[in-house]
Amino acid sequence: MSGLALQNVVKEFGSFTAVNNVELTVPHGTFVCMLGPSGCGKTTLLRMIAGLDLPTGGAIHLDGEDITRVPTHKRNLGMVFQSLALFPHLTVGENIAYPLRIRNAPKEDQKRRVEELLSMIHLSGYADRPVSKLSGGQRQRVAIARALAISPKLFLLDEPLSALDAKLREAMQVELRQLQQKLGITTIVVTHDQREAMTMADTVVVMNGGEIRQAASPIEIYRRPADSFVADFIGQTNLIEAEADSVGHVSVLGQPVPGLALLPGAAKATLSIRPEDVHLTAPGAGAISGTVTFVRDLGGTIETFVDVAGRQIVAVSTPRERPDVTVGQQVGVALTPDVCVVLRK
Repeated sequence: MSGLALQNVVKEFGSFTAVNNVELTVPHGTFVCMLGPSGCGKTTLLRMIAGLDLPTGGAIHLDGEDITRVPTHKRNLGMVFQSLALFPHLTVGENIAYPLRIRNAPKEDQKRRVEELLSMIHLSGYADRPVSKLSGGQRQRVAIARALAISPKLFLLDEPLSALDAKLREAMQVELRQLQQKLGITTIVVTHDQREAMTMADTVVVMNGGEIRQAASPIEIYRRPADSFVADFIGQTNLIEAEADSVGHVSVLGQPVPGLALLPGAAKATLSIRPEDVHLTAPGAGAISGTVTFVRDLGGTIETFVDVAGRQIVAVSTPRERPDVTVGQQVGVALTPDVCVVLRK
C-alpha cells in the first residue's frame, strides 16, 4: 500500500484515552491537515506517526511497511516543530546539512543539497548567515529545508506557522503548499487554524475527543459537514432544528420547507445553513418572519443578525448585495432545501 495507513490506533495515558480507534488512509503525495480544538488528540496522533510516542493499540503502516514499533530515526521522515528547534550556534547551511552530516553523507553531497534547498526556499546565498540574523519567516523556511534534506517519505509539521504574524502566516501557507506540490511528498500538518487547513489541504481531518469526526476535502467539510460539531467548528454556520410530521413534511422554525427530507425514520434533526446561503426578503409567504437585531459591516462582507422566534440567524452578504435593512425592521428569511444540510447525530 502506497502512503500512510492508521489502523485502529489508540493512545491511553492511564485512564485517559487521548486517541480512540483512529482509522485513516493517506495516499502518497497527499497534503493532510489535522484540525481540532486544543486537547482533541491531533498532536498525540502526529507524535505516534513520528514514533515519538508508542500507540497503546492499533498499527501504523507507511508504504506497506509496519512502522508501529520502528524508532523515529529509522522511519525516514522529516518533522518541523512549533518551536522550529534550529541550532542557534550553527549557520543556515550547517542547520540544513545537519541531518546529512549525522548520516555521514560526503561533504560535497551536503553542500550540493544545501544549495539546492536554499534555492527552493528562496534563500540562495544565505548558507553562511547566522540563524539569529534571520526573520521569523526565514527561520521557518530553514526549518522546512532541514526537514526535507534527507528526502523523507513523510513530512510532518506541528503548528508550524502559529508563531508568525497573520500576513506572513498566510504567505507561508501558500509557499508551503506550493513546495509540497512541487516535491509530491506526503505531508501531514497539525493546526488549530481553520483558514490554514482550508487553504493548504487536499484532505482535512477534523478531530474531537480523540476521534476523527470527519475526513474529507475542504469543500466537502465546509459544504457537507458530517455532524453539528464539524459544522460549527469549520467556519460560521446556523444550526437550526427541523421537524417532520407523520407524513414526512418538514418545517423549520414553524415554516414548511417543501422538498426538504430528514434522515430515514427521523422526526427531528439539526440543519446546518451557512450564513452566505441565508437570503433576506420582505416578510410574507414562503419566508420565515424575523426581526433584525444587529448589522455588522466588516468591509468585505456584511453580517445581518435576525431574531426568529427567539433563535438568532446570521446572514452574510457582499457590499454589492448589501440588504437595505435597519435594526428593528421586520424581514423574511428564505430557506430552500439545497442550502439545508441535514446533520447526523
